[in-house]
Amino acid sequence: MQKIILYACIAGVLVAAAPQMSDGQLDRTLTDRSTMQRHLKCALGEGPCDPVGRRLRILAPLVLRGACPQCSPHETLQIRRTLAFVQRNYPWEWARIVRQYG
Repeated sequence: MQKIILYACIAGVLVAAAPQMSDGQLDRTLTDRSTMQRHLKCALGEGPCDPVGRRLRILAPLVLRGACPQCSPHETLQIRRTLAFVQRNYPWEWARIVRQYG
């Protein structure tokens, strides 16, 4: 349920042609606190979104529902991995996202 809420909140502003990330790029992003804070502010509507953040905001709700026709299997896996990372490593931000979009 919480994942669905997060995906719904992230679903706002996708640029469909945004570039996909490699696994290495995702690893670097997840471990970079500054970048993660920017992406979380994007998800919370408190800051600007880059193309990756916009794509995540659109596709994440679809991934949670199990039906993302425009997502590749690799992209679906990366989105799930990102959300799990946020739940574990940014619990306060996760709670705010759940409250905001719940």
